[in-house]
Amino acid sequence: MAVASLLLIIIGSRRTPRSCRNFPLERSCPSSEQTCVSREKLQSFSSRNSNHHISPPSPYLLSRLLEYEQHHKRCDPLSKPFDRTSQELVRVKNSPDSLDCRYIVFTPGNDELATTMLSLSSSFLYALLTDRVLLVDFDPSMIGLFCEPFRKSTWLLPGEFTFRDRARSAEFRQVFSLGHLMRKQNQNTASLLFLYLSMDYDDHDKLFYRDETQELLKNVPWLVLRSEQYFLPYFFLLPCFRTELDKLFPDDKETVFHHLGRYLFNPSNQAWGAIARFYDDYLVKAEQRVGLEIKVGNPYETPPYLMLPHILKCIQEESKILPRLQQNNTTTRITILPSFRRKTSKVILVESLLPEFYSELKNMYSTRPIADGEGSVSVRVYRTSSHEGMQKSDRNYHNMKALVDVYLLSMCDVLVISPFSTFGYVASGLAGLNPWFLKNPGDYETKPLEPACRRAVSPEPCFLFHPGEYVPNAVHHCRGRLGPVPVILYCEDFVFGFKLGNLKC
Repeated sequence: MAVASLLLIIIGSRRTPRSCRNFPLERSCPSSEQTCVSREKLQSFSSRNSNHHISPPSPYLLSRLLEYEQHHKRCDPLSKPFDRTSQELVRVKNSPDSLDCRYIVFTPGNDELATTMLSLSSSFLYALLTDRVLLVDFDPSMIGLFCEPFRKSTWLLPGEFTFRDRARSAEFRQVFSLGHLMRKQNQNTASLLFLYLSMDYDDHDKLFYRDETQELLKNVPWLVLRSEQYFLPYFFLLPCFRTELDKLFPDDKETVFHHLGRYLFNPSNQAWGAIARFYDDYLVKAEQRVGLEIKVGNPYETPPYLMLPHILKCIQEESKILPRLQQNNTTTRITILPSFRRKTSKVILVESLLPEFYSELKNMYSTRPIADGEGSVSVRVYRTSSHEGMQKSDRNYHNMKALVDVYLLSMCDVLVISPFSTFGYVASGLAGLNPWFLKNPGDYETKPLEPACRRAVSPEPCFLFHPGEYVPNAVHHCRGRLGPVPVILYCEDFVFGFKLGNLKC
């Protein structure tokens, strides 16, 4: 099929008038924008934890975000520049010098909320670094979860422009992908290129992470990016981006996702209502809130009864987050102290698709007394809403509950999360907290003597499947860190990944 013919199919044979009717849902139309409650309220929730200091965003980052919002408004899907740039899609060769706006369209690599948030934040940083306008091509399961991040504008791609289904097709990847272009050693770029940055990308797709490739992409008005990874850490290894990144994040490299995520992902009013109600009902009065996120890949291979002793060892003995309990065979009676005599009030918020962990912890802390020497402590156990046995990420309702859960976890003072969990990554990053990583479930039986958990040195998410062979040769192992670039660290939970942090060799 000819390139121009395929592009005509993508954008539709007939253009419809620029109006809200072109958007997936009428509630997404910027002209009918409602006040986003969470945009203001989240600041007060973040400031309630006075014991944890998070570096504020740099003045330069704030100014660049303001500039971006103005640029986005000029080029959004309701603008005339968008119409002009759209006409380039039916041309085999582009004429970028005549265009006011260049775009990057994000299409999720899967339907999971957490991976979408991670890869979308990476795409937004790429848009900032390359002066592009970010548009998102959400499927129905993601619509209505977030407020529009850019005021009086929209980031939603109009319905007739959807790349979502075609970006999953082999034909689209073969015709339009950067990897295909590199494979053919063809430097003549078209008006659209597909950036395939998913976990199974090949060596030619990975050439995206090179300075000379970034120079080539400047001439392409439309980029369509598909990913389910947090790939922005690699930008700090590219000389073409380092100067700008050092100005955006001059001192604190471990709050990149925190600031970008808080800016982009303001829960919709419906989601925020559920978050605020749960927080006020169960968490607000606690002196310490402990978030426990437990991910079980296969409950038949690693059943909850096998994991629970290691989880207790982590939270009671190694991290000392929660008090130890007396053994079941003790004859000591449980004494309920008057509320004015309690020195510490703690709440455990359990997030897991399996209900057994919540049930066991609640039973233990409600029926067994605190061990001697642990002080006067009151512990209550609550669970989030996602106890469904398996993730049902194809439903908007499930993603709404997942968004509520991840924000509730981010409001905790301490986080204990599962390894290799993008859900835990998002919660830790939004909170700006260094989490405790539980042991890999596969090690419970094979490595029983190893520590049950370890503390992360940075709240940043892990870039799990980076383009390994394209890491610059100058980068080397330096006592658990990658050098000489001081902001890159190996991930605690995945030896082959790396992340951002502040430690230096």
